[in-house]
Amino acid sequence: METPANQTPAAPNLAPHIALVTGAGRGIGRAIAQQLSAAGARVVLSARSERELNETAAAIRDAGGDAACVVCDLSDRSQSSTLVSAANDQFGPIDILVNNAGVGSASDPRPLADYRDEFWDLSLEVNLTAPYVLSKGVLPAMRHARWGRIITIASINGKQANLHAGAYAATKHGVIGLMRTLALEHAAEGITVNCICPGPVKTAMNDIRIRYDAERLGRDLAEHEAGLTPIGGRLDPDDIAAMAVYLASDSARMITGQSYNIDGGRCMF
Repeated sequence: METPANQTPAAPNLAPHIALVTGAGRGIGRAIAQQLSAAGARVVLSARSERELNETAAAIRDAGGDAACVVCDLSDRSQSSTLVSAANDQFGPIDILVNNAGVGSASDPRPLADYRDEFWDLSLEVNLTAPYVLSKGVLPAMRHARWGRIITIASINGKQANLHAGAYAATKHGVIGLMRTLALEHAAEGITVNCICPGPVKTAMNDIRIRYDAERLGRDLAEHEAGLTPIGGRLDPDDIAAMAVYLASDSARMITGQSYNIDGGRCMF
C-alpha cells in the first residue's frame, strides 16, 4: 500500500522479533543493538567482554527494552558453534542475526609480505568463519518460520584494496560472497541476507587505524580525518545502525543479496 504524500512513513516495528548481535559491547554493534531494541526487537548481545555487554544491556533496559548477554569469543570455534543455541535459550529462536564482530586491520597493520600467519588465521576465523557458522546455526528456525534476516557488517574494503590490510580486505570480500550465496539459496523462504559496507566510523578500532595512516602518510591527524570522505570526516555508529534496522524490517522484504556502502561517499574517491 502506498503512503500518501502528506503522511510520514511509519517507523519500523520489529516486535516480536528476536535479534542476536555479535560484537555488541561497543561501537557499531552497540548502536545496532540499541536501535533494534528501540524498534521493538528483543536483543541477545554477544561479545568477549562481559563488562561491555552489561553496559550495552543496561542502556537498552534503561530505555525500556529487553536484552540478554552471552559472552563468546568468536575466535574459538567451540564457542562460536554453540552461540546460537545459547542465544535461543534467552528469548526463543533468533530470527534476526547481525554478524558484526570483527578483527580490523588496526589490530596489526603491515604489508602482506610481513604478515604473521597467526593474525591471518585469526582474521579468517572471526571475520569469515564465524558468520558462516552463525548463519548456518540460525537458518533452521528461520526456514521453519519462513521469515528471517541475516545482516552482516562487511566493509568498503570488501570491494576495494587497502594498503596494509590484506587479511581484512580478503575476509570482507569473502563474507560478501558468502552472504550473496546464502541470499540466493534462501530467497524463496522469506529470508533476506544483506551486507552493510561501512566506510571510516568513529570507533576505538578505527581511531587506531586513522592514526596509523596519518603517521604513515606524514599528515596532520585532524586534516587526515577531515578528508576521509567527500562529506567530511567519519561516520557515527548510528549511521550504520539505521541501515541495519531498515534491512531487518518488513519494508526491506524485497531486498536481498545486496551490499550497501554507508561511507560518506568515500567509494567515489
